[in-house]
Amino acid sequence: MRSQIPSLAATALTFSYLVVGQTTTDCNPLNSTCPSDTALGKTVTIDFTQGENSEFSADTGTTITYGTNGAEFIISSNGLAKTISTNSYIFFGKVSVALRAANGTGIVSSFVMESDDLDEIDWEWLGGYTTTVETNYFGKDNTTSYDRATSPTVSDPQDTFHIYTIDWTPASITWSIDSVLVRTLYYADALDGANYPQTPMRIKLGNWVGGAADESTGTVEWAGGYSDLTEAPFTMYVKNITIEDYTTNGTSYSYGDMTGSYESIIIENNSTSTNTSYSVGESVGTNSTSNASSTASSSNSSSSSVSVTSGGSSQPASFLLGLVGLGCAYLVL
Repeated sequence: MRSQIPSLAATALTFSYLVVGQTTTDCNPLNSTCPSDTALGKTVTIDFTQGENSEFSADTGTTITYGTNGAEFIISSNGLAKTISTNSYIFFGKVSVALRAANGTGIVSSFVMESDDLDEIDWEWLGGYTTTVETNYFGKDNTTSYDRATSPTVSDPQDTFHIYTIDWTPASITWSIDSVLVRTLYYADALDGANYPQTPMRIKLGNWVGGAADESTGTVEWAGGYSDLTEAPFTMYVKNITIEDYTTNGTSYSYGDMTGSYESIIIENNSTSTNTSYSVGESVGTNSTSNASSTASSSNSSSSSVSVTSGGSSQPASFLLGLVGLGCAYLVL
């Protein structure tokens, strides 16, 4: 649905794609041969009330504290952003986060899924607005239009934990709040797939100052205005997160060519590799998924097929399973 955020944020919505799209990658597989990415290949649930977890690493300069509300992403008067990222990638999957957004004009809480070639799926909370959250997506860092964000309503996101979910398949992406669907994007609706996020992603959780004095005018307007750091601290809380990788038969992912198509992704496993063609109309994954309030960790059984029915029509789908060298790729937000 269309944005309902009021006043300045409503007029500045066109800047949001420009702002979030300014991400970088250490190696873009659309331009060169890059190391492979470690695959998660299972489902994990992380309870941050128990402290830090080895599935995530903190960005340089990031210190996270942990308490009864989970991981605390605290922006102090120095204004430094706080970000952690998963060490492994998922190739289609479902991620649910129990999160409380930070308050403060210009403060941006974020839950981002991002790939090496800059496909991206987002939830973002603007601290100056207490009734909405922004959803957005990007394909290959394409910034040719600025009208892809929506802002569904959410009750008291800065003082109440809600479960925010992204369910990502070759056919569609859905965003849900407390199991209530708030947005669906179909493959065909994203420039016939050209703008559709479809390459292996890792998950980033962070809190940053969009209203900083040295940010661009567009960024500040989108974030809701300049931030007053004398009012710090501004804290985002993440109690727990469940991450399900719908591809359960691999140990790493790499790009078979420079198209950025999901059909080109090579899945390496520990056994001999074979080429597999996935059937149209069957679903990704075989297990029921966990809610982010769960505290159990488990592994999925292997998926045998991929659904690419998009907006009422089917798209061809095939994945290559090939042996590739081990390695890892790193992204810088």
